[in-house]
Amino acid sequence: MNRLFGRSKPKEPPPSLTDAVSKVDSRVDSVDKKIAKLDAELIKYKDQMKKMRDGPSKNMVKQRAMRILKQKKHYEQQRENMAQQSFNMEQANYAIQTVKDTKTTVDAMKLGVKSMKKEMKKVNLTEIENVQDDLEDMMEDANEIQETLGRAYGMPEVDEDDLEAELDALGDELAFDEDASYLDAVSAPSAPEGLPGEAAASGSRTAAGVKVDEFGLPELPAT
Repeated sequence: MNRLFGRSKPKEPPPSLTDAVSKVDSRVDSVDKKIAKLDAELIKYKDQMKKMRDGPSKNMVKQRAMRILKQKKHYEQQRENMAQQSFNMEQANYAIQTVKDTKTTVDAMKLGVKSMKKEMKKVNLTEIENVQDDLEDMMEDANEIQETLGRAYGMPEVDEDDLEAELDALGDELAFDEDASYLDAVSAPSAPEGLPGEAAASGSRTAAGVKVDEFGLPELPAT
């Protein structure tokens, strides 16, 4: 059958907006090149007219320049129309892609909600509350155990007022102990001056008036 009727050609996919935009942009680039070429010719004719005198020759060059200028205007109009077409197609393509992205996002959110509902069915809130209550009771029991283990045994019972009075007195005693002014009234004997033999021979006394022996030491009182 294929030999008799031949095989049908596969259908080509319809052109997309992206392809259409690419083709229009290519045409815009081609028109830009033509406009640039016409600009170069206009500059050449303009320079020629500056160097020429008024007359038929100059008028002929002017007519050529006017004809090229009309062509340039025509190409510029074509370029503007094609650029607008390309812009419109790009905006339409952007809108279509935005709708597709939105649909993809919504589908993903639906799938997420469905999965969350499935997982939430596995969670028992009552069990969670029971676990929390058990943990709270266990922590209270642990604190009671710590307090029980920290109890003191054999400690005499003391009145709070007596403890406060003793604490105040203890503060006065500490202040008295820190006061070292009573040491100022006691003075140590001054060190002997000179050699021991010299002190005994001369019978000198210390600066405080204490009599010393031949070794410079304070003499003991006679008993």
